[in-house]
Amino acid sequence: MDPFIILVICLSCLILFSLWNGSHARRKLPPGPTPFPIVGNTIQLNTKDLSKTLSMLAKEYGPVFTVYLGMKPTVVLHGYEAVKEALIDRGEEFSGRGTLPVVEKVTQGLGVVFSNGEIWKQTRRFSLMVLRNMGMGKKTIEDRIQEEASCLVEALKKTNASPCDPAFLLTCVPCNVISSVIFQDRFDYGDQKFQNLIKYFHENFKILSTPWIQLCNTFPFLQYFPGIHNKLLKNINAQRQFILEKIKEHQETLDINNPRDFIDYFLIRMEKEKHNQQSEFTMDNLVITTWDIFSAGTETTSTTLRYGLLLLLKQPEVSAKVQEEIDHVVGRDRSPRMQDRSRMPYTDAVIHEIQRYTDLVPISVPHTVTQDIQFREYLIPKGTTILTSLTSVLHDDKEFPNPEKFDPGHFLDKSGNFKKSDYFMPFSAGKRACAGEGLARMELFLLLTTILQHFTLKPLVDPKDIDITPVNKVLGSVPPSYELCFIPA
Repeated sequence: MDPFIILVICLSCLILFSLWNGSHARRKLPPGPTPFPIVGNTIQLNTKDLSKTLSMLAKEYGPVFTVYLGMKPTVVLHGYEAVKEALIDRGEEFSGRGTLPVVEKVTQGLGVVFSNGEIWKQTRRFSLMVLRNMGMGKKTIEDRIQEEASCLVEALKKTNASPCDPAFLLTCVPCNVISSVIFQDRFDYGDQKFQNLIKYFHENFKILSTPWIQLCNTFPFLQYFPGIHNKLLKNINAQRQFILEKIKEHQETLDINNPRDFIDYFLIRMEKEKHNQQSEFTMDNLVITTWDIFSAGTETTSTTLRYGLLLLLKQPEVSAKVQEEIDHVVGRDRSPRMQDRSRMPYTDAVIHEIQRYTDLVPISVPHTVTQDIQFREYLIPKGTTILTSLTSVLHDDKEFPNPEKFDPGHFLDKSGNFKKSDYFMPFSAGKRACAGEGLARMELFLLLTTILQHFTLKPLVDPKDIDITPVNKVLGSVPPSYELCFIPA
């Protein structure tokens, strides 16, 4: 028989089986748009702004619905009630990590972000313990942030109020803070290795937020073709090599009775469990866990700051009110401290609104259910991918009137006091919430107040002409590049 005819018959059978199998599975899952064979609903989704497409589908199918990414059913949770019920009320059942094949090529199921089961539980528990020992959320880490903030101020002064792109300098601070926790070391801003690391962080975040990566995660075979994913893998491998060099240095100087940083703590644990064949504390896991913490502790905070300054350039009256509050509470003669935050409700509201408005991780990292469950009136099989729309929570129009408008009033009551909101979930929620939330919130407050204490932000164009639309909004919201002048206050 002609090979072409055999191929056509095989493809036809595959399509028919896909249709039958998909129809059978869809009877138990939440409703959703009818998928096409093989490609599922992929061609119906806006790959440049997936959260917008999901919001449109939620209007038609409700807060819990199913889309097919390729042949893979994915349950979407849209809105505060559905997200809270899953991630908080039933956190254990929804605590599995979904697959991102492009990244898994590197992580191999290790670390704290993309791992599952016992590896995830032990690594996360250990990492949180060590981070607390290293001063996370305490005065010691606050001191480190203040020291880096002072270095940032000096670097910004050297711009001499000339136009500059703040991306690099805004990344230096969180990168050095987390470096001091992981490596017990900070880098000079002019260090070439340091500059390369920051370049990799920026590139990785941009690449991960492109439609192409979304397609590669949906159709993993695309990874065998040329594409920007290869640049991502090259960058990550370079970062891993840097981490391996640091680990080697630590091994040569390790004192098991005097751990200096995260790597030391991990190496000591490895030594204690070296005869345990089932131990999760291996060299491979150390490398990936360090990369997880290093990446998460750098790029998310720096991108939020970068987006935050852009929003303040767009609305100079907001930054003027923050500066007024800084002058009143902190003054010019000392550095801002975390204890000042309770007396600075407007500044606190602005920082919360920056995080809410920028919606840095619109759909969070995918979850899976860890067992067969009944969720509301639907049956969701073990291992089903779950997408949680954080956009639908952060931009809920009942909780935040006019959610598409940047308005610090979303977090202020009628008396001007700071107002908390359960809908504030930029770090996700539940058992998979960001482990570094406390550090990130501390950095955002101390860095933003320090910058505005010393400088007035001057745009290069009329504020009304500033474009604040993200370049991409897939895995992350990538702000547009811009320049500004830091005018000494």
